[in-house]
Amino acid sequence: MQTFEPESVGLSSARLERLKPVMQGYIDRGTFAGIVTLIARQGQVAHLQAFGCQELANQRPMTTDSIFRIYSMSKPVTSSAALMLCEQGKLRLADPVSRYLAEFKDARVMVAHPDGSYDLVPARREVTVHDLLTHSGGLSYGSDDHSALDKLYRETLRYLDNEVEPVLEKWMQAFAHARLPLAFQPGTDFRYSFSIDLLGYIIQLASGQLFEDFLQEHIFSPLGMVDTAFWVPPEKAPRLAVIYGPAAGGGLEVIQPFGDVITQPTRKPFGGGGLVSTAGDYFRFGQMLLNGGELDGVRLLGRKTVEWMLQNHLPEGVHPMGELANGFGLGGAVLLHPGLSHRPGSPGRFGWGGAANTEWWIDPAEQLNCLLMLQYMPCFTIPIVEDFAQLAYQALI
Repeated sequence: MQTFEPESVGLSSARLERLKPVMQGYIDRGTFAGIVTLIARQGQVAHLQAFGCQELANQRPMTTDSIFRIYSMSKPVTSSAALMLCEQGKLRLADPVSRYLAEFKDARVMVAHPDGSYDLVPARREVTVHDLLTHSGGLSYGSDDHSALDKLYRETLRYLDNEVEPVLEKWMQAFAHARLPLAFQPGTDFRYSFSIDLLGYIIQLASGQLFEDFLQEHIFSPLGMVDTAFWVPPEKAPRLAVIYGPAAGGGLEVIQPFGDVITQPTRKPFGGGGLVSTAGDYFRFGQMLLNGGELDGVRLLGRKTVEWMLQNHLPEGVHPMGELANGFGLGGAVLLHPGLSHRPGSPGRFGWGGAANTEWWIDPAEQLNCLLMLQYMPCFTIPIVEDFAQLAYQALI
């Protein structure tokens, strides 16, 4: 990938040099195996560097075209696909989910009690496509060990993964048939969930194409995202970075979360967390949004649609993941109050991260497009995102 002199886009070369010892320090201390960082401004990549290794056992170096499991950074891509269908008149954000999966009609909401019991009450309205995009429909991921709702989710998901044929259509139909209760009344709160995975199936139904084919034809191919997909073919496998986690005795050990079979084709492409990508590919996707829906003469989304996407869509007083600085747009977090954030940024900064500590954001006010790529779990336990953001913003002239 071509890089440009930082000063030509209003960044300081000297200040960008501060990033290197900080990232290398994470490698030297054995915190992470490898890292790739990318900082672009005004559509030009001013910084792109790889640190450490893709795989420690064979000392395979990390490269700027290494392939990463981006997990929840799949969500902005899937959300963009849904908005493309809105622009084509094939999908409406006001559509009830029951239009596509009848089991979502007459949903019930769980009202939990301190003793662990709960009641189920009727939902005051149906869950909509807009609710899916904003995680405000009351669905969940099943990750809260203290939640009666998430206990039901875990039991259901174990059954689905063990008994249901691994095809997106069959899995989603079985998920809907389980008729799991909602965590709250639709549209009233935020709960991170399977919403975007479900949205991927709705995209398949609304478009008449397999979900993975829709993404390939309408996003990946037009943008030249040559390494972004739901699996890594054999010829690209040497570029796939290994996921590490902390070893019991110190250091790092290889982990395979979520039954990782990313080197085999999948029939269950989950739009909320199933993609792999590279820094270069995701830069192109982010730049398309930063440009108002267009890149290199190819327009994927209309300018007003992108403006709408990057606005806060949550009710007053509701914040994603308890982060008071942020609202949530259609597929990512939106910075509302920079003074309440632990990292710098302008109002309107938009982005999201992944479970293996990948992170991406665009800052329209500063015309910044930034990517941090690594493979380490658990996420949010080491403040590398805060470090990277501080180092990116301090380099602005």
